[in-house]
Amino acid sequence: MAGIPSPSKPQKRSISATRVIASTLGATVGLAGMEHGFFELLQGNATTSGLVIDAIGPAQKLWLGATEPALTVIPNFFVSGILAMIVGFLVTIWAVAFVQRKYGALILLLLSILLFLVGGGSPPIFLGVVASVVATRINKPLTWWHAHLSVNVRGFLAKFWPWSIIAFVFMFWFSVAIAITGWPLTFFDANGTNAYTILSLLGYISDVVMLLAVFATFAYDTIGEARNNRTF
Repeated sequence: MAGIPSPSKPQKRSISATRVIASTLGATVGLAGMEHGFFELLQGNATTSGLVIDAIGPAQKLWLGATEPALTVIPNFFVSGILAMIVGFLVTIWAVAFVQRKYGALILLLLSILLFLVGGGSPPIFLGVVASVVATRINKPLTWWHAHLSVNVRGFLAKFWPWSIIAFVFMFWFSVAIAITGWPLTFFDANGTNAYTILSLLGYISDVVMLLAVFATFAYDTIGEARNNRTF
């Protein structure tokens, strides 16, 4: 019968937009943590001055405004850097390959918190939490979104998939590049006087774009669910 999968042919499950965005955000958290850890490692076997540190030390600065603040419970830059790189790698691998599993979202959250505590910077707390929350909806019915968003609203939001998540990833890493190198801000302002203001503005904009990406993701998958329900 049309629309009913043949029992002799196993059906290949496509990867949902929800899975894609959870993996993308999680991998971003892991890679950002590894980047923080790399700069902490470069500071060598030096004692930290407290819980809050600058991942980029004075000797590693490519411009005056380079800092990348982080928190670490490990009172040693080298050890903290090694741990941040290891945990960041685990977060990345888990987000890409295993986040869809039964306890995938919970483990991603726990790894993100651990990454934050060993010097992985701020992304694990905000992005890691968002990625984990999104991951709880992988392969789950999006009942709330069906009930509270009209078909027209869902259709409008779905148009932003996948461009919104692509834009977020670009803005995130562009901000990281500015924080590390100062370019292109220092091209116009050698001292980077307005750098913090511009970086903060980019951060706020990228957060809005990320939230838009989450809404677009769920809207896109609700349309897919409705289409599949009509098919069967």
